[in-house]
Amino acid sequence: MFFMDAVRAVAEPRRREILRLVWDAELSAGEIAERFDVTFGAVSQHLKVLRDSGLVTLRQDGKKRFYRADREGMGPLADYLQSMWAAKLDTLAELAEAAEQAERPGNSEGASP
Repeated sequence: MFFMDAVRAVAEPRRREILRLVWDAELSAGEIAERFDVTFGAVSQHLKVLRDSGLVTLRQDGKKRFYRADREGMGPLADYLQSMWAAKLDTLAELAEAAEQAERPGNSEGASP
């Protein structure tokens, strides 16, 4: 049951992005919400789904709520997510290198006839 709930939770792109944000660092709900173009309430609902699915941990300090990915609790899903993000970063790096090469002076591909 846990695995299916977790898979359903990460099927939503914003939830995957939230997980990526809290993968290596604990962030407050406010810090997470600042990174999205949706309401704080919408981000709060995503955090609740992630928490209920066992994908993030919650630590309260006064009125602030801090979240962190629970990589150990995710089991094999953690490895999958990490490899998915690494592949996306590799693709982004390749695209950036190609764009940089195309912009270099003297590059025949960028020169006009």
